[in-house]
Amino acid sequence: MIDWTACQAAELPLAGKTFVLTGTLPSMTREEATAKIETLGGHVSSSVSKKTDYVVAGREAGGKLDKAKQLGVKIIDEAAFRKML
Repeated sequence: MIDWTACQAAELPLAGKTFVLTGTLPSMTREEATAKIETLGGHVSSSVSKKTDYVVAGREAGGKLDKAKQLGVKIIDEAAFRKML
């Protein structure tokens, strides 16, 4: 019997994860980053909350970065984000 849940998890490594993008990423646009996240099963939100799993912080990140620190949300840079992909 095939475990479809395991197959989906392997194919969609970001399933169930919520990301917030802030600042300017050095090598991709926000639209490209959003497309990559969604293709791998993740969700992109425009605001940081307790339900946010990761904040991807680029150059000149502002209030969203501060909010992530306040809430204890994991903050990653583009290099760490690319490793997840």
